[in-house]
Amino acid sequence: MRRIAVIGAILEKPGVSQKAFNDTISSFKGIVKGRMGIPVAEEDLAVISITLQGDLDEINALTGKLGNLPGVTVRTAVSSDLKAGGA
Repeated sequence: MRRIAVIGAILEKPGVSQKAFNDTISSFKGIVKGRMGIPVAEEDLAVISITLQGDLDEINALTGKLGNLPGVTVRTAVSSDLKAGGA
């Protein structure tokens, strides 16, 4: 069943982790609906929000892969099941 989800990610030292992070997101482009990134240069951080629409297995797979990258912290919020013909 399809769901809407938001992944919030913090990249510490984004110069080190950003390429792997972007490559991972690109491999899930079928479920990615939008992305917003905010650099926090003075802290050497990047804060990224990714909006997804997919089944729970896909969402969990992306969250897990991102969370396993060095210097990346992720948290995910997931909607209830979407009704047929819904969002």
